Amino acid sequence: MGLFSVGCLIENQQDRKRKVRIPKILVDTGSDLTWINYQYLKEIGIDTEKKDLRFKMANGQEITRSVSFAIVRVGKEFTTDEVVFAQKGDLQLLGARTLEGLNMKVDSRNKKLVAAGPFIAAGNIREIF
Repeated sequence: MGLFSVGCLIENQQDRKRKVRIPKILVDTGSDLTWINYQYLKEIGIDTEKKDLRFKMANGQEITRSVSFAIVRVGKEFTTDEVVFAQKGDLQLLGARTLEGLNMKVDSRNKKLVAAGPFIAAGNIREIF
């Protein structure tokens, strides 16, 4: 896929005036969740909702981190998702679940995010039965 970064805005769900701009965050479709520096999350008043969740790193190491909820904006698109409180030494990552919520996909040739197109929905119930 090739590595690339995008800018994003992280907002507190309870108080949307509290936000922080992340000028460069690595797009990582191999990461389920989005990882944001814990200091940024604390700065905008986002508190831990889930503690000691287990994560398996690319090198096989297992670690624990706290998780909460935030609004993530990239360009004109936005979604609410779980975000990991990234600790010192962790990368800030825009994960696959957030990309799906944003309805964006990776254009690997041009190293950018693009619209994913229409959402997939179930068919007409009469067609199924």
